[in-house]
Amino acid sequence: MSTLWVWQNLYIPKRFIVFGLCALGILINYADRSNIAVAIIYMAKEFGWSSTIQGLVLSSFFIGYMSTQVLGGAFADRFGGKLVLGVAAFGWTTFTLFTPSAAKLGLSYLLSCRILLGIAEGACVPSSHSLIASWAPQEERTRTAAILTASKNIGNIIALPVSTWLGSGPWGWQSIFWVFGAIGLVWSLFWQIYAGSDPSTYKGISKEELNLILKNNYSVSDRSGYISLPTSEEEVIDGNSENVIDVIEDNEVTQDNNIEENVDAKNSNPSRIPWRLILSRREVWAIFAASVCNNWGYFVFLNWLPTYYLDRFRVDIKHLGYFTVLPYIVQSISVLLVGTLADYMACKIKVRVVIVRRIAQIISSCGFATFLLLATYVAKTPLQGIVLISIGTGLGSFSTAGFLISQLDIAPRYSGVIFGLANSLGMIPAIFGVSLTGWILDATGRNWNIIWNSVAISYFMGAIIFSIMVGDKVVIE
Repeated sequence: MSTLWVWQNLYIPKRFIVFGLCALGILINYADRSNIAVAIIYMAKEFGWSSTIQGLVLSSFFIGYMSTQVLGGAFADRFGGKLVLGVAAFGWTTFTLFTPSAAKLGLSYLLSCRILLGIAEGACVPSSHSLIASWAPQEERTRTAAILTASKNIGNIIALPVSTWLGSGPWGWQSIFWVFGAIGLVWSLFWQIYAGSDPSTYKGISKEELNLILKNNYSVSDRSGYISLPTSEEEVIDGNSENVIDVIEDNEVTQDNNIEENVDAKNSNPSRIPWRLILSRREVWAIFAASVCNNWGYFVFLNWLPTYYLDRFRVDIKHLGYFTVLPYIVQSISVLLVGTLADYMACKIKVRVVIVRRIAQIISSCGFATFLLLATYVAKTPLQGIVLISIGTGLGSFSTAGFLISQLDIAPRYSGVIFGLANSLGMIPAIFGVSLTGWILDATGRNWNIIWNSVAISYFMGAIIFSIMVGDKVVIE
């Protein structure tokens, strides 16, 4: 009886519920986009596609994905992450289920379906970062972002071997999309029941947890005031300090130790998204530059790695998904360690946040690029190649404590918008990189060295630019 009483009265922090569901949603999101990296091999054989056509199919997703990055973040900051992520999940699940039918109808139908899938999936990660700004206490932010980042990798870990198993099974490659689509429908039901955008209005949250969350964060319960662009009268720049840019129409609200006043102050959201100010800050452009450089390499790697192993090491197609999953397993484990280490350095031993961000991004970009080049020029067997690439992806996870979290340092209220802008810009090299890879392979007789050299150069450039321009002070409030 006492055990039952304890279980019934056990309090589960509500932020754990929200972020747990959010992590599952991101996992499904990434599984639904990455399963085609395996499915494309079966589809190319059935439909007789060249590498150039495969590149068009793979890259078409990013055309749609780019279009909703900013909108997804802006809508999440305004209307709440629960609504935006829920609508997005319904969309991407629908188009995942429709993919086999679209492919049978013809290439133009498939390309349209992939673009629509990208439109729906584009709102997922920006709305998740908006939820981090609303729900995660200051000292847990990097760890929370690390968990959500790990869920991306877990989505890849699940998608690649499961897709291989399904594609080689009696139901064929079509079952890959049917199974993952059905899983998305189940998740959507739980999200609607248990998710929430604002901790201050979440049913059953304790006062202690609410105090912890709101101590240094911005609440999001008042979202109705956003409109398009700021006016100059509302943009007040303090010329003697780069720490604060105030775009709040009302008089400045001071905080005291009373939680009710604290909540009221944090509910005073700015009436406009300060687009001009966001785009004028070098700290924001540091994030943009890192996103562009990283995404060129990341999405080429994500979409073409199974094909690379098929070409370079002649891995059996039935084992392909299992073989290429190791880098994502290593990255998923290391990203959790990175988040904890970064929070410890910044909060416990008081290393300046900007130093933590620089170190993390240098390790991430330079580490991944170096080991990718080693795999390209040194590896002679599939095992050697996958081990070197896995070490690289493990080091690449340090970006979680680098550019991927930096918007929460400099503009927590607009974290969703800035993340969306960064991802939108990052989709441009993703589109060209993924499609150009297919063309280069056809034009050069499948010379993969050119592909991986360009990826490494991009990563090195991103590390340099970010390290020079990154900041750690709140510059947009």
